[in-house]
This record gives sequence, structure tokens and C-alpha cells, in this order.
Amino acid sequence: MSHSISSRHKLQHSPSPRIGIIGGGIAGSTIAIELSELGLDVTILEQGPSLVNGPPICHLHSGGNLYREIDDQQCLTLLRQSIATLKRFHHSAYYRPTVIAIPQRDPGDVDQLLPRLNRLQQHYKELVNDDATNKVLGEPSDYYSLYQRQDLERISQLSAVDNPQTSEQWLIPVAQELDLDKLKFPILLVQEYGLSVFRLAATATLTLNAAPNCDIHCHTTVTDISKSANQWQITSSRNSQTKQFEFDYLINACGYQSGSIDDLVSEKRARLVEFKAAYVTHWHSEFNAWPEVIIYGERGTPNGMAQLTPYPGGYFQIHGMTQDITLFDNGLVANSDSSAQPQLEARFIKKLTKQWPAQLIVQRTTSAIDFISEFIPRFSSASLGGKPLFGAQQIPGQDPNLRAADVSFSQENYARCEIVKASSAIDAADSIVAELNRLALFSANDTKLQSYPLTKQQIDKLATQFAIDRDYPTQLATTLK
Repeated sequence: MSHSISSRHKLQHSPSPRIGIIGGGIAGSTIAIELSELGLDVTILEQGPSLVNGPPICHLHSGGNLYREIDDQQCLTLLRQSIATLKRFHHSAYYRPTVIAIPQRDPGDVDQLLPRLNRLQQHYKELVNDDATNKVLGEPSDYYSLYQRQDLERISQLSAVDNPQTSEQWLIPVAQELDLDKLKFPILLVQEYGLSVFRLAATATLTLNAAPNCDIHCHTTVTDISKSANQWQITSSRNSQTKQFEFDYLINACGYQSGSIDDLVSEKRARLVEFKAAYVTHWHSEFNAWPEVIIYGERGTPNGMAQLTPYPGGYFQIHGMTQDITLFDNGLVANSDSSAQPQLEARFIKKLTKQWPAQLIVQRTTSAIDFISEFIPRFSSASLGGKPLFGAQQIPGQDPNLRAADVSFSQENYARCEIVKASSAIDAADSIVAELNRLALFSANDTKLQSYPLTKQQIDKLATQFAIDRDYPTQLATTLK
């Protein structure tokens, strides 16, 4: 059953400029929402069957705390971007904290993280002081907390709570189930919330369905681009049928395939593309509500980061930053001198476009369960919960540690959206609006914002249907409360 937006012309009199967005992932959809709210004529050309089909999105990344190797400025940027994302997509969030621990085997120390955490906490406080609506991650004073071993031993004596309201209540399953002997102390609890890719897809679809000035063409592949008299001529294919579009302004929001559009418009660009996967498991835990659990590690080694992401109904998503779980040999590739599009090996393209081999799903999911079980011994009884969540992400430039990126403008009337994390999409949209204003293609001062409010019930229904359509457990589309 398909719930993609059908191709249709919603406007009887199209305003200028005509904006074309190639790609309907989280970046393209977020940009389309913002531009349509400004009353601009927007058309999305999406290769897939529906919006936001891309790689697994599971975090706000509110402060970059999952990545101790990135610089402080990226962390501050991600904090601000995550606040904006939560305000825009508040029905798509899982409001639960994240526990971060450093294992005994790791050379790092919690004290090394404290200067950054204090900067983030202060920055969050400043953002809230500037605008009270920014207080979406709880009180600034509670942005992060430290817990010693004796704290966890005390908390482990508490009874489980189905609907935790305090940090200590969220820590009960952690205190009871983690092997504390394998961790350094203190551990961290950070207000880092989850995101549901299915709820993001539902929000984008419903919002853009309601916008009379947005036209979406799914199952549509761009095959050629030319430019004449400042107009972009786009040739596309859908079901072997060719269709032409003409736009005043073109936005490349193709994610890991952005380089293929750069090639069509004769733009050179250095970038990386990485194929990654996460694994869906089910565990009969006695606890109905878990925080996220992160065990730091060195990426790409057998002791890479372990990441346990909880969903309702006993479902857990696992990242293990090792070559036999989330990462893949030769899964990170760079573009060549002759093309802006990095070329993944055929085996990765096959995974992106066709079903995974059943044996590989079982093998990697089992490895993921074993990886988590080292720190949560009883998790060894977890089982396969569904097919992997997977995709390829682009990284502009040549630094694989880059996480905060948004948009670049390489030629007239052409924007290239280059987000690495979903929370950067709003910054990309804001930058494009500023560029359109600078080019006098429209005046923000003369624009009355349109809004298309949604209810949680609407999002619940469509998000659940998206999970069914994409063959995932519906619990991955439901909220914690």
C-alpha cells in the first residue's frame, strides 16, 4: 500500500519564483516545508515511493555528545540545530534521556568531557534566556548529570517505573542491568532525545499535502539538467515516461546521491559517502521504559562505540561502530577527479536497492546483540526484531568526522544541501531562504507565513502506515507516551 504524495498541480496561478527540489529526504522535505510556508511555488522530485526514505534517523544530536572526537564548535552548532528541529518536529521525538559511559578498556576519561559539557550547558542556558521557547530539552541546569557507582547501586534497589519522570527513574534499568564492573565512573545522563524516521516522514507528508503551493512527484528520477536564460530545464523519468520541468531556482537535496546531480550541472565537489546500518532487535526486558545507552569506543576497531536505542514494546535498535556490525569494509568512499559522486561498491548498491540476504541479516544482528551483551549480559536473550535500518550518508569535503554541515551555493540559482545529521536541515532551509531574499527572488518582509498544524493522531496513523509499508515493526513509529 503506497502513501506517497501523488503528482498533481495544486496551484491555479503559480507565484514566482518556481523552486525545484531534487530529493525528498529529511533535507528536501524540511526545505520544502519552510519555502511553502513562505508562499513560494515548490516542486519536489523524489526517486523513492514516499518522503524521508533515507538512512536511519534516531537522534536529535543535541550537543554532539555521541561523538567525542568532533570539535566543540560542531557540538554547539548541533545543540542549536537540535533545538530548532525539536520545535519544528516535536511530534517526532522520543522524550527520553541518553546515558553515556566509558568502558574500563577505553583510554578516555569522563573528566575530559566536562569542559565541553559545561560549554554546552551554558550555551543552552543562553539560548533559553534569549527565547523561552528554546527550552525544549528540560531545564538548562539539568542538561547533563553525573552519577557515581554508589549512586547506581542505590538506584538499582528502586522499583521499575513504567512512565519515568525523573533522571533517577530513567536510570533504574541501567543500574540493574549494566555490568558496572566494566565501566568507569561517573557515568553521564544527557538530555539527548530520540527521533523517529517514520514520524518525520509522516509529518513532512501531511504538512506538504496541506500546502496548496507544493507539488510532489515520487518515483521520479532526474535524468538530465540544462540551463537557458537563467531557467533550469529538468528532464525526469517515471515509469518509463519522460516529463519536463522548468525552475527559476534549483536545490540539490539528494543526500548521498548529491554528486550525481552535481555532475549533471557540471559542478565539481569533494565529498565522502558512507554506507552504514543499524539492527532491529527485540528483548523481553522487565522494564517498559529505557533511556538510550551509549558505551564509548574507538570507531572502526573491535571495541567501537556500542549504542542501544530503545523503542516501545521491547524493540531496540543497535549501532556497533565496528566493521562487522554498523561499519563495512570499503563502506566509506571518496569521489574521483572525474565525478562529484563517490562510487560505492556494487554490494552496497544492491543492499540499498534490493533486499539484504537473510543470512547476512541474522549474522550482523547476532553480532550486534553479542556486542551489547558484553555490557548488558541479559541482553544475550534478545532476538531478531526486523530487517536492518540502513542507508548511505554524504559528508562534504574530506573529513569523515564532520557532523555539522548544511548548504553551499556553487553557482547562480543553485543550492547544494549537504547535511550529515537530520538536525542540520533547518539551518539549510534558513540559508536558502536568505539566499533567495538576497537574489531578490522574493522578499521575506512582504511575506505572510502560512502554517499547516497537525495533530498527534494524524501523525500516529500515517507513521504507523509508513512502518508497515516499509516492512518494519510498527513500534518504531509510536511514541513513548
